[in-house]
Amino acid sequence: MRYLIALVICLASSLGWAQDWEDQHIFNADGATASLRILSSTDTDLFAPLIEAFVARNSSVSIEYLVTGTADIDQRFREAPGAYDIVISSAMDLQLKLANDGFARPLETDGHPTWAQWRQSLFAFTSEPAAIVINRSAFAGHPIPQSRQELIEALRARPEVFQNRVGTYDVRRSGLGYLFATQDARASETFWRLMEVMGGLDVQLYCCSGKMIDDLADGTIVVAYNVLGSYAQPRSESHDLEIVLPSDFPTTMMRTAFVSSASDEAELAERFIQFLISYQSGPTEEIALLPPLDNGNGATIALEPALMTFLDTLKRRQFLTEWESAMIQR
Repeated sequence: MRYLIALVICLASSLGWAQDWEDQHIFNADGATASLRILSSTDTDLFAPLIEAFVARNSSVSIEYLVTGTADIDQRFREAPGAYDIVISSAMDLQLKLANDGFARPLETDGHPTWAQWRQSLFAFTSEPAAIVINRSAFAGHPIPQSRQELIEALRARPEVFQNRVGTYDVRRSGLGYLFATQDARASETFWRLMEVMGGLDVQLYCCSGKMIDDLADGTIVVAYNVLGSYAQPRSESHDLEIVLPSDFPTTMMRTAFVSSASDEAELAERFIQFLISYQSGPTEEIALLPPLDNGNGATIALEPALMTFLDTLKRRQFLTEWESAMIQR
């Protein structure tokens, strides 16, 4: 049944009914007798070492890895939950809503922290901070801001340097961007002042961290706000980038995964989730591109029902209206 659903989705895509994947890769295709389809927001180059480590221990398994944006994941999966075995996303609120709506299969797990799971159905396996990432070339002779307020002051002091060269998520399209923005807005009014300043500089809006970092590295933009530090780290030294974890109120998300309740390969999918969880107990160099779980900094977004507050239709509409007013000043 899953393969029939997948075929329908592929045909729909070819007819223009669905967007193309950002990336699509099959691991260990030759000689495999079982397969998993993973729907994910994590870039393939960051997640590939984990998949390769898993198939090295499970040589009869192939994995099709499909990458798209966090908001697109939610839509695609709700339309065809039987087409995918595992869903991985950085948008904790959307993931929690999917689990709460019954799309995630409960699993038996031992030893995984209670704060890193939801009803034994949704499992966090990384902790990744939202960062201000800066191209140092734009700050030669000037201090690099260490907080949102210092960033506001820096942008206001030299608007000619930063016009059209500041980037952040388009929260209308990015589930992770929306999560970070709503969490920031709950924490401090500084967020809205910063949004107004960025909007006045004709901020560049992005769907995802990868594209933002590409433009940051080549100088198209020189400041990226709320970008994932884990995505920026591999390119920070070679492209003279500085990763700043804001000192005023840091925000850290947990990347989460679940097994689809409609999966035809539930036992194998559960084995993969167990592998992700075990990775936290001692990541090795072969699979250390994504940071492990860490709840010690007090800034980690909690897996709790309050996460779904801003997914309410009215609250989301109100938030986006205020965000657009600040960011799109035309």
